[in-house]
Amino acid sequence: MRRIALLLPAVALLAACGSVVPEGPKQQTVARSTAVFTPRPEARQCLAELGASKANFTPVPDQYFERGCSTLNTVRLTSLQSDDAVLALDRLGPVTCPLATTFAAWARFGVDRAARQILGSPLARIETMGSYSCRNVAGTARRSGHASANAIDVSAFILADGRRIPVLGGWNGGSASERQFLRTVHQSACRRFGMVLGPDYNKAHHDHLHVETGFPGDFCR
Repeated sequence: MRRIALLLPAVALLAACGSVVPEGPKQQTVARSTAVFTPRPEARQCLAELGASKANFTPVPDQYFERGCSTLNTVRLTSLQSDDAVLALDRLGPVTCPLATTFAAWARFGVDRAARQILGSPLARIETMGSYSCRNVAGTARRSGHASANAIDVSAFILADGRRIPVLGGWNGGSASERQFLRTVHQSACRRFGMVLGPDYNKAHHDHLHVETGFPGDFCR
């Protein structure tokens, strides 16, 4: 296991990578070696911007996988920041830094503020179905944005008052205000991400909002 430290002008960060160590006696210790992880120059500005948003994250060293999949210039987000509170995240894997910065802005200015205005309660947590996954777009031979950690599937929003607003069931079957909220955050996402797909696009997206950066052009459905 290797511990990798990253020092940025605006924020001190710690990254880790390696394999899982089998459990052993409580007194067992694992030797660790340290090295400095220096991000590429084009990544430094993005990491600084993400740090300025008060997101809690760990940079991840670049990795290439078989079948043309990769996680380059990625971070692991553990929480985001609204105007006045920490926003928790669920089941989110590595995402590219540009996706993370866009997602952080959308969560604060698009989702949280819509929740306050339409539903009368701040946002507390965003539930996802994950991010990176080495796979193709369903029914095609083209790599999905998930295969390069450029996409997140959002399944539900948890409010500070305890209400859960799911895409599945809420898009068409929720209350009038819940339906309005989901469509408002969908449209807000369309103004920020290169690709946004929701339940009205096809059956594959009936239970989540797919948000993606790095897509050439704008595609909102």
